[in-house]
Amino acid sequence: MKKLITLLSTLCLAVAVYAAPGKIADISHTELQAAIAKKAVTVLDVNGSDSFAEGRIPGAIDYIAHKAKIAALLPKDKSALVVAYCGNEQCTAYRAAADAAVALGYTNVKHYAPGIDGWVKSGAKVEKS
Repeated sequence: MKKLITLLSTLCLAVAVYAAPGKIADISHTELQAAIAKKAVTVLDVNGSDSFAEGRIPGAIDYIAHKAKIAALLPKDKSALVVAYCGNEQCTAYRAAADAAVALGYTNVKHYAPGIDGWVKSGAKVEKS
């Protein structure tokens, strides 16, 4: 019975950790623009390749197209700033890229919550393919 209780406790803990992964801190629009200007950030776009082609934050990587080789595209410095974004503040797709970066050992991973919608609405420049 003790083994069963221990097993169930471990399972519950594993489910809780999986269901509520660590919070990814947000980065402000101004902070992201400054990091881009300094070339001090790797930006991961999680909106899909069609959206990526239509317009993205300058310098962003198409995470969906490159997720199998994302480790090779991220900086060697694990403390480097990595920012993930998706469509807008309601979108949670950014978590795939942010969680992948964290799993690879990156310690300065942030989320640009306004997403591409907020970037465009701010009047900031977008890149297109």
